[in-house]
Amino acid sequence: MTLHMRKDRTGEAAPAASLPRARGTLDLSTKSRADQSAIDGLRTSGCLRALFPRRQAGVEAIVINTSGGLTGGDRLDLAATAGHGSHLTLTTQAAERAYKASSDIARVQTRLEAGADASLHWLPQELILFEGARLRRRLRADLASDARLLLVEPVIFGRSAMGEHLHDVRFDDRIEVWRGGSPLYLDSVQLDGDLEARMRRPALGGGAGAMASLVYVAPDAEAHLAALRPMLPETCGVSLMREDLLILRMLARDSLNLRRSLLPVLDRLSRDTLPTSWRL
Repeated sequence: MTLHMRKDRTGEAAPAASLPRARGTLDLSTKSRADQSAIDGLRTSGCLRALFPRRQAGVEAIVINTSGGLTGGDRLDLAATAGHGSHLTLTTQAAERAYKASSDIARVQTRLEAGADASLHWLPQELILFEGARLRRRLRADLASDARLLLVEPVIFGRSAMGEHLHDVRFDDRIEVWRGGSPLYLDSVQLDGDLEARMRRPALGGGAGAMASLVYVAPDAEAHLAALRPMLPETCGVSLMREDLLILRMLARDSLNLRRSLLPVLDRLSRDTLPTSWRL
C-alpha cells in the first residue's frame, strides 16, 4: 500500500499533524471543620489527578501526572489553597521526568495560597532532567501574615547510575513567596546548554548531579537553625533570612545522596509527618 500526503492548492505537501501534547489542571482547597482539616473544593482535568491517603492530621494530596512525564508543548497548571486554620500537604506519587523536547518547551505553573492560621506543605519528589529537556516552571506562594509554609524542590541532573549525561538542556525555574502582598523570598535558576560542564565549575556546582531548594516560613524558624546545621553535608547551606524565614540550598553527587541528606531535614521541619511516598 502506498500513502500519499495531501497537497494544498499551491501544490506543496501539507505539514504533518502536530503531536498531541499533555494538558492538565488541578484546583484543590481545604477548610477547617470541627478542629479537623477537610477538602473544601477539588477540580481536575486532563492528565492531572489526586489521591488522598488517610491522615490523622490535615489533608494529604498525592498529585499524579498520568501522561508519564513532561516534554515540549506540555502544560500543567496546579492551584492549591489551605483555607483558614487548615493544614494541607501536597506531594507526588514518584519523581517527575522532563524528557527530550523535539519542539517548544514544557510549562508547569503552580499557585499556592495559605490563609490565616493555615499550614501548607509543598513536598514534591524529585524532578529528573533528561538530555534535551526544555522546561519552564513557575511557583508562587501567597501567605497570610500568620500562615506557615514548608516548601522543597529537589532536581536531579540525569540519572548517574544509568550513565546519563546532560549536554543540551534548558531549565528555567522561578520560586516566589509573598506575604501580605509583599515579596518574602524570590529565587530564580536558569540553566541552559551543556549542564554537565557548567555544574563541574567550582563556583556553580563542583561536580554536583543534584540540588534542592527549601523554604520554611514559621514562627519557630530560628529555633531550627542550630539543630539543622550539624545534620547537613558540606555541600549544603542554611540561613535565617529573618526570624521566621529559613532558607536552605543543597548540592549532592547524585539523587541517592540528595535524598539521604534531605530526609532528616524534612522530618524535623514537618514534625515527622513527611508523606509515605517519600519512603518508598
